[in-house]
Amino acid sequence: MNTRRTNFVIATVCIGLVALFWPHLSAQVQETTSLTEYITIRWSGSENTHIIRPGGKVEFIGTELRKFKRPGNCDERAFYMNIAMNGLVKEGWEFSGMTSDEIVMRRRR
Repeated sequence: MNTRRTNFVIATVCIGLVALFWPHLSAQVQETTSLTEYITIRWSGSENTHIIRPGGKVEFIGTELRKFKRPGNCDERAFYMNIAMNGLVKEGWEFSGMTSDEIVMRRRR
């Protein structure tokens, strides 16, 4: 009889611990199964700058960049890459890394 009571207490404590930590455990599982996508903005001059989207689709954004008036004393590359980044942030992308000619952004789904 004493063994049954001990087993019952142990089982109850185990169930309580699982219930207590379940939200944390399920969040970790969801985090590891989420999809992360990457996008690259490639500087090739204001006319040929392009975005490489997940799946290999390439968008040339020179026509969109021409809509913005760049101040004469502002660096062309920095100005237009900043505009491209801000446009992608509106789509849910966030900065991930960069080289001198590319900016990589990511989005978790």
